Amino acid sequence: MTGTIMAPGVPAAFAVTYPSWDDVQAAKNDESAKAGQITEIEGLITTLNNNVATTQQAAQDAGSAYFDAQQAFALASSKADTLQSQADQQAQAATDAAKKAGEVAAQLYRNGGDDTTLQLFFSDSAKSADDILSELGQADMLLEQNKAIYDAAVLARNNAQSLTNQAEVQRAERDRLQIEAQEKFAAAQEAAQAAQAALEEQQANLATLQAQLAALKDNTTKVVAAYEEGVRVAEEERIAREKAAEEERQRAAEEERQRREQEQQNNNNNSGGGDSGGGDYTPPSSGGGGNGSGGWVRPSNGVETSDYGPRYSQCGNGYCASSFHEGVDLASGCGSYIYAAHSGTVAYSGYNGGYGNYIRISNDDGTGIATGYGHIQYGGLLVSYGQWVNAGDVIALEGNTGNSFGCHVHYEVYINGSTTNPTPFMAQFGIDV
Repeated sequence: MTGTIMAPGVPAAFAVTYPSWDDVQAAKNDESAKAGQITEIEGLITTLNNNVATTQQAAQDAGSAYFDAQQAFALASSKADTLQSQADQQAQAATDAAKKAGEVAAQLYRNGGDDTTLQLFFSDSAKSADDILSELGQADMLLEQNKAIYDAAVLARNNAQSLTNQAEVQRAERDRLQIEAQEKFAAAQEAAQAAQAALEEQQANLATLQAQLAALKDNTTKVVAAYEEGVRVAEEERIAREKAAEEERQRAAEEERQRREQEQQNNNNNSGGGDSGGGDYTPPSSGGGGNGSGGWVRPSNGVETSDYGPRYSQCGNGYCASSFHEGVDLASGCGSYIYAAHSGTVAYSGYNGGYGNYIRISNDDGTGIATGYGHIQYGGLLVSYGQWVNAGDVIALEGNTGNSFGCHVHYEVYINGSTTNPTPFMAQFGIDV
């Protein structure tokens, strides 16, 4: 058996060729060749182990950098929205104050009997706050009696402009951070793939290299025979495990299909039966993969333990939870199934800082919608980057990785890169999370 070791980014020209069993047998009869072969194999084993450790650390570092970039983008987006909301409030305050000043002006000029100047205030060219304030600013007599209202309107207008300017700056920063987060996202996924490739390379070749090394160090053929028997047994066990896993997947899929059929039948019965125009739909309070409309399903059987939005920042185990929760937490128990909430392509599968092991699925429907699933247990990432999944497919196992305080899935909904509250979003499809 021959193969190659390639570190991430290393060109194929620098790949290292594995020794075959024929090479080992030939070297056994030549002490000089045997010593050289032993040195080569020991070096290959070290390289395999180092590649796994190095790429896994790189994946963890890249995942942490991606997580930090996500948080910075989310914070900048929130600040931009807050500033714009404040600017809109001040703009409305300016308009209200200007209108109030105009009402006072109207009363003053009615009392004075001068309708000519009054018409200037309420002509077509003086409908906005700025127009009214401009006219009022030219009326000396009016300002003496209406100065407080006028000053309040001017202050609100200036505040609105200042906040609008700040919001524009913050939006520019938000957009910059979004690009940075996207770059970190791609780098983290590439690092995760490299780590997985290194692990698979090690798993595929380490046992062979160790057996070859033992054979070279032994003066008999018993090691080779024992290895070959071990390979045969291991292969039989692997096939049996894969068969059992496939049977379990098929069993779970069949149970899920039957459950959905029963649920749909119950819904039809409750709505008077079979009206394709749509009777009343009762969303499931739990039930992983429970059907909604529009191709959406519930991502977990679990109950909600934390909602979207501001929250108390809990600390422990050397870290603190964020004070703004970007998703909803659903707890069903360690190792419980996590379902794809919608069909799409796996855009990320790997480590992601405070999210722990994390999956992100892009809906691929042109809406900019994606879903995220965090705190997946070690070994619980059941889908990989680039894989297509259907709504309701089992994609992961619930865990407690990252900044987590107990087994649950952290479920997020993204629209054009920013999170939105999953509760009302899923409710529009008849799903109660």
